[in-house]
Amino acid sequence: MSRNLAVITARGGSKRIPRKNIREFCGRPIIEYSIEAAQRTGIFDEIMVSTDDAEIAEAAQKAGAKVPFFRSPENSNDFATTVDVLMEVFKMYRQNGISWDYACCLYPTAPFLQPDIIKKGMQVLMEKKATKVMPVVRFSYPPQRCYRIEEQSGELLMKWPENYRKRSQDLEPLYHDCGQFYCYDVREFLAERYLERVFPIVMDEMYVQDIDTPEDWKLAELKYKLMKGRVDGEDEAL
Repeated sequence: MSRNLAVITARGGSKRIPRKNIREFCGRPIIEYSIEAAQRTGIFDEIMVSTDDAEIAEAAQKAGAKVPFFRSPENSNDFATTVDVLMEVFKMYRQNGISWDYACCLYPTAPFLQPDIIKKGMQVLMEKKATKVMPVVRFSYPPQRCYRIEEQSGELLMKWPENYRKRSQDLEPLYHDCGQFYCYDVREFLAERYLERVFPIVMDEMYVQDIDTPEDWKLAELKYKLMKGRVDGEDEAL
């Protein structure tokens, strides 16, 4: 059987939303939602949090995750990427004599994560012999018909005017990253082949919400309450 690791990346230095990764979201530290989603899949041999912050580590451990080591300073700044952090995590485990076959990186501010979707991602990873599986959502408006603002004149211009007379349904569907989780073949990742054989999990837009600004946070809480049927005392989930 394969050995599977869940990695939740949660540094302490969030700028736009201070203490974002453990800020209370609908009554609980937001990181707990990601930890709980990973736990409920029942497929991970270990659920760990990569952090540089003692308070985040304490919250993660309280929720049942492990913090076997702290993140290095060089991977805790504004310029470190998720790839940098995961490379460090996998190599640290190897230095401690522990190897993983597959891993799922979950973001700590993803309260809409569904255990079944994570399990599906890991299943596709193995069945397709993929290097990476990620959730995506279709753009609600076709990007091929977007506009740009001319810097000098301020005029509004179509980026691709050849699409002006095309019907939306005739344009190729395009998708963007949901920013929730990524499933990896660890050996392929360590060999830096994480951009080869990437497969999607197409998500319903109702389960996708960026949380990058205070306004995003308020919208996400409202959306979450609607999903759970807790707005104005309603009991029915949408």
